[in-house]
Amino acid sequence: MSTMTVDEVVVAPVQRGFWTRDRKVGLGLALFGVLATVLFGALATGEQARFTLSEDAGGAALEINGTLGAVVFGLVSAAAGVALLSGAAAGWFRLLLAVGVLGFVFSFLCWQVSAAPAGQNFMPMVNIVRNTFLLALPLIFGSLAGVLCERSGVVNVAIEGQLLMGAFAGALFGTLSGSLWVGLFAAALGGAFISLLLAVFTIRYLVDQVVMGIVLNLLAVGLTGFIYERLMQPDAPTYNQPPHASTWSIPLLSDIPVIGPALFEGNFFLYLALILVLVVQFGLFRTRWGLRTRAVGEHPTAADTLGVQVLRVRYRNVLLAGVVAGIGGASYTLALYSFSKNMIGGKGFIALAALIFGRWSPTGALLASLFFGFADQLGTYLSAINSVIPGEFLAMLPYLATMLAVAGLVGKVRAPAADGKPYIKG
Repeated sequence: MSTMTVDEVVVAPVQRGFWTRDRKVGLGLALFGVLATVLFGALATGEQARFTLSEDAGGAALEINGTLGAVVFGLVSAAAGVALLSGAAAGWFRLLLAVGVLGFVFSFLCWQVSAAPAGQNFMPMVNIVRNTFLLALPLIFGSLAGVLCERSGVVNVAIEGQLLMGAFAGALFGTLSGSLWVGLFAAALGGAFISLLLAVFTIRYLVDQVVMGIVLNLLAVGLTGFIYERLMQPDAPTYNQPPHASTWSIPLLSDIPVIGPALFEGNFFLYLALILVLVVQFGLFRTRWGLRTRAVGEHPTAADTLGVQVLRVRYRNVLLAGVVAGIGGASYTLALYSFSKNMIGGKGFIALAALIFGRWSPTGALLASLFFGFADQLGTYLSAINSVIPGEFLAMLPYLATMLAVAGLVGKVRAPAADGKPYIKG
């Protein structure tokens, strides 16, 4: 007689009745697809919607009649929803979901681009993709920090504070030393400082992890804001003009249309973020460290009985997460801007959303971060062409995505079993 393990009982999705997850999502996609077909198709103009492969209106472009594009892509979205709703597409959930979402987005874009004023009815894909990665950078670092913590069983709500402290330390010490690398090292230590407090109070003293994370965020805002107002703002040339990372172009690869300028003409932080995603992905699922980390995050008692030092693993990974998030904060002040008060502006919480949306996976967190970065960039683009859609509405997309992820509509979302649970060695 066949048996089922405890893990299989916990992980296996249980779906009863007609309205499974696939059918619910399929119904939603079908309705949105019909809405896009009718509404966007009616609002679009007969002008060409041009998606240029260069940074301006000239050069090669993908063109489609605005009305036709809005209708066709809307029908694609609806068809993906119908396929899921029928129940005949078992095993194709993620692909059909992606097709449905992209169909809806492109239907919307065909309307917006074709309806733009003359001379602005084009979408520069190079700029869109490049700025998507740029806006996603702190989210990638922050969500990786979340993966390292939560795979070890520690909830990391302090990503906001780690990013902010990294940005502050990078700007201050980078300016004082005149060295990008000194600033980068200081940023890593700044993020690690917040992580050290998180580790000591939650692992050693068993303080509630969520509450401690919020307290540390407030500490970072208050401490950096105070020093900024008293020191950095009055004398910016001495304390707040850090060196910025230069752009590195990789020969041949940077000539690839659209993707080349975005991925292979970037600064140090872009390349480091992508490398870290690969390293953490490989480490978590292909090394002894990753096996022990996941064991501690799922069943620390069982890991302890096999000789794994549970508390040591948690301390080490939480500190490592702070280093990663601190470097992510430095991607602001050592690549783009000078430091300003509370400059992270909630990106740490968006990174936490990316962690959930990406299902506690480094590659999933990367894709979710890029989605949120695209939403931000899309709002900027639509504002530039004087769209009738308020940019504030598009700013809600990351939060809507979070709601979908938490509700389980984008797949079975299950945090590590021991996430947020303190471990007391028996």
